[in-house]
Amino acid sequence: MEQKRFLFLNRKPPCGSAHAAEALEAALLAAAFGQEVHLAFIDDGVFQLLRGQATGAGSLADSLALLDEADIEQVWVERQSLAERGLNEADLAVPATIADRSALALLIAGMDVVCSA
Repeated sequence: MEQKRFLFLNRKPPCGSAHAAEALEAALLAAAFGQEVHLAFIDDGVFQLLRGQATGAGSLADSLALLDEADIEQVWVERQSLAERGLNEADLAVPATIADRSALALLIAGMDVVCSA
């Protein structure tokens, strides 16, 4: 199977719905099948990456811990979304590239598959 470049664009907060957990599961699954996976967090999706989230059965924090094992190293966070919420890179639980909107637009344009949640 030919490798594709996937981008999972996360816009939703970590609680209130299953969107965040399901998007992360899909990203982990794509990586398990040898696809190149990128994660981007914008709008309220930046809250998914905050330090100090609860752990336990099926928690988002536990899934984020699997990113390294799944070889998902391309994590992007929109600079404006962080600033609008009074957050910065030190608040994030995983290493991420902080990018502005124009850089993320170029990233999206270069992907084979974009999934937004």
